[in-house]
Amino acid sequence: MQGGRILVVSVALMLAVANVAIEPPAFAQTQPSASERLNAPGPEAEILSRMVGYWDVVMTFQVSPDDAATEVKGLVAHREMIGNHLQEIMQPERNSQVPEFRRISYLLFNRVEGRWQYVSLDTRFPVGIMPAESFDAGEDRDRIEMVFAPLGFPGLGPNVEGRMIRSNMVIRRIDTDHDFAEQYWVAADGTSRRWRAVQYSYTRRP
Repeated sequence: MQGGRILVVSVALMLAVANVAIEPPAFAQTQPSASERLNAPGPEAEILSRMVGYWDVVMTFQVSPDDAATEVKGLVAHREMIGNHLQEIMQPERNSQVPEFRRISYLLFNRVEGRWQYVSLDTRFPVGIMPAESFDAGEDRDRIEMVFAPLGFPGLGPNVEGRMIRSNMVIRRIDTDHDFAEQYWVAADGTSRRWRAVQYSYTRRP
């Protein structure tokens, strides 16, 4: 009889422990955490998602304000969303006469800091990883402006020139099928001259 009481008590304890394990504690969080809430897509991510697809690209490059600009056609960019990031991979299209390269970038609106962040790398130039960020969210949803960290540009001649360049990045949406990105440079040469060094003109493929 004593053994029966022990068995009943043991089963009751096991059921009580199981209920404790199954039922959430009274203090369990019922609202999303700040991290979960700010990692969810916001209106800025919706703006970026409209840029997804394949785009024909024309690049205009002017290495200094005294040199003529050159135009490079035959480029294609593939844009897709990786979480809240817009990933872009640019390269020469198939059968293009442009030397092979990759330009990879990520654009994100950081909802914690309330500003745009950007990073790119380009295999054409030994300039390393190029991060940029905006001061705030900006007021124009069709225009994003950021400033790159200063970078050392080697130059295009036989010797390493080691020019220090300050640059911005402006991404402007023209319409659903056209946008462009441009960079204005200021070289550390004592002149304070500012010029449009790079422009990428995008046209969405059908």
